[in-house]
Amino acid sequence: MTVFVNGRFATQPVSGVQRYAGEIVRALDARAGAGGEDYVLLSPGDAPDAGLTNIEQRRVGGRGGHSWDQLAFARAARGGVALSLAMSGPLLHRRQLVVLHDAAVHRRPEHFSRRYALGHRWLERGLAGRARIATVSEFSRAELADVLGIEREGILVAPNSADHARCRIDDEACGRFGLTPRRFFVMIGNLSANKNVAVARRALARIADQDIRLIVIGAAASCLKMDLKSRADERVWLVGRIDDETVAGLLREACALVFASRYEGFGLPLLEAMASGCPVMASDCAAAVEVCDGAAEHFAVDDDGALATLMEQALVDDGQWRRERIAAGFKRALDFCWAESAAVLATACSQLENA
Repeated sequence: MTVFVNGRFATQPVSGVQRYAGEIVRALDARAGAGGEDYVLLSPGDAPDAGLTNIEQRRVGGRGGHSWDQLAFARAARGGVALSLAMSGPLLHRRQLVVLHDAAVHRRPEHFSRRYALGHRWLERGLAGRARIATVSEFSRAELADVLGIEREGILVAPNSADHARCRIDDEACGRFGLTPRRFFVMIGNLSANKNVAVARRALARIADQDIRLIVIGAAASCLKMDLKSRADERVWLVGRIDDETVAGLLREACALVFASRYEGFGLPLLEAMASGCPVMASDCAAAVEVCDGAAEHFAVDDDGALATLMEQALVDDGQWRRERIAAGFKRALDFCWAESAAVLATACSQLENA
């Protein structure tokens, strides 16, 4: 059996979806042949080298985009099973598995440009009628079943992991940014309204100590509606995209990760923070509660007063709270594994070949 993996994700800016796709491909590369599958990564002509050991990478067609999915990828994958890991796939391929990470374009269309939301709602409904669907959490499984009108039991769950965050750390990151350990908080994500930097900014304004900083790691995305007010707040530092080692270094020295999202399918930064030894303060959105499973402090999504109280507690902590939160986070992060999620997807691809 040949499984043709959709490699268009490698031409896109890296967010949680692209991270997922890249880590799953690396996990499949490590297990290639273990289940009798033959994998081929099909990439657009402008995709970088994937650096794989066992999986062949073939470049087909021109530049990436939705038309590449529907034409070049569909044509090149027609002799086998298609595996698309990043919220899109060819509508006319008869044997395929598509990972839809959330139902955000259906539940929160106001967070996207109108064109993007309409297009992806149409695409996802089309895929639901033709492909096997997988997702990353039980919450997203229930959401997708509802909005797409398919059986919940028919949707696979292959979660994110944070294995990649355990072996990369820059010990000098804090100093290079001019930050004092335990005197700053970190947020990770694109600068969209959904990530809710606004509630963290309001919470920070309640803290009297003017030296406390909020470090926001991420960049703008053209398909999302941006939160621009935080750009004018001198206590909120927007540092853009930085490498994994630097992120891990900042997380290790931060007071906590602040995860304030209004809606998520999973929330990968939660696990990345836990694996890096950083306490987590998360909104009470359903996916965050599921992923953290008691290993984080939670606050109501718009309650800046509650978040400020948590931040102040962390700032005056004598060490006990931090040790307990870090230990709980390490334990929870170990419940997730890229190799296990890759195995779930590989098994599903085998079933499609035999269907």
